[in-house]
Amino acid sequence: MPQQTSVQQKTEPWTIRRILNWTVGYLERKGDEHPRLSAEWLLSNATGLTRVQLYMNFDQPLNKEELALMHDGVARRGNGEPLQYVTGEMPFRHIVLRCEKGVLIPRPETEILVDAALEGVDMATLTFPAVKEQVAAEPSPESNQAVTSEEKEQPSEEHTSSLASEEVDQPTKTVVVVPEGCRVLEIGTGTGCIALSLASERPGTRVVATDLSPDAIKLATRNRDALNLQHAVSIVECDLASGVDPKLMGTFSVLVSNPPYIPTDVLKNEVPAEVKDHEPELALDGGPDGLDVFRRILELAPAALAPGGMLCCELFEGHLDAAAGLVREQGGWKSVEVREDLTHRPRVLVAIHE
Repeated sequence: MPQQTSVQQKTEPWTIRRILNWTVGYLERKGDEHPRLSAEWLLSNATGLTRVQLYMNFDQPLNKEELALMHDGVARRGNGEPLQYVTGEMPFRHIVLRCEKGVLIPRPETEILVDAALEGVDMATLTFPAVKEQVAAEPSPESNQAVTSEEKEQPSEEHTSSLASEEVDQPTKTVVVVPEGCRVLEIGTGTGCIALSLASERPGTRVVATDLSPDAIKLATRNRDALNLQHAVSIVECDLASGVDPKLMGTFSVLVSNPPYIPTDVLKNEVPAEVKDHEPELALDGGPDGLDVFRRILELAPAALAPGGMLCCELFEGHLDAAAGLVREQGGWKSVEVREDLTHRPRVLVAIHE
């Protein structure tokens, strides 16, 4: 925003309407693809008003603190810094997440990945409902129904033909066996957007989320705690699942990941500067064909998943067929399919383990 003289401030204050219109024009000239949306976000961040409230308070002037925040935000956005890093937050599905430099920004396409993982959670819940079991009850001290070892080894003809009466004679009790909440393993959690969405949208689900980046672990932990999901989500700093409790391996109903998947050449030559100059390369570069990390996840998947469990990964649009081929080549999968994102581009691989 241009510097203002004291006369200008008195005669023409920086109202919400004025600063919104000025910011839209400025960001448009800077090449922002969505200048009005950016301007609204920046202004909401500076004033504490929602985007709807901005339009309901068009004539409200900004105070000095709000103007300073807006000036800083517009300058950073004008220099190409991602909007989510400038405002420090990002809405994702039904939650709002903190975003910081050094951690990948959640994308709308990843919501499709969450949809797939939710299907896996629901499928597991239907497959393993609560059941009732008949178990032998402890005999009462007064009972005098002892059977000799000889009688057990040589049951009478009458005894073998009366199984029903035997069951009546032997005390039993009914126990309701309720399985633990469906377990999900997420590899490469970043902000925690996937793990926290799953836990918040399917109460009772237990998620183990891992990441190699200390910055991501710290941010995901803060997002988890802000949403009060400490009971449902465990966050582990490790490579893939190397730090996951070995006792949990083979018990996960869903293995979900949005791994680094952009081919190295594409990242260098085609990805916008806003992404490659600001977001962590560790979370973007997937190797020559974008499948380096996916191959490692695929190798891990059979040991991590329970029978009938789901593997779902977001991958580079041009290499989903190759990824599906790797799954089929590995064997041990009931089905493999590729799903499109919001722009109808191949984006998510879903496979069901035998």
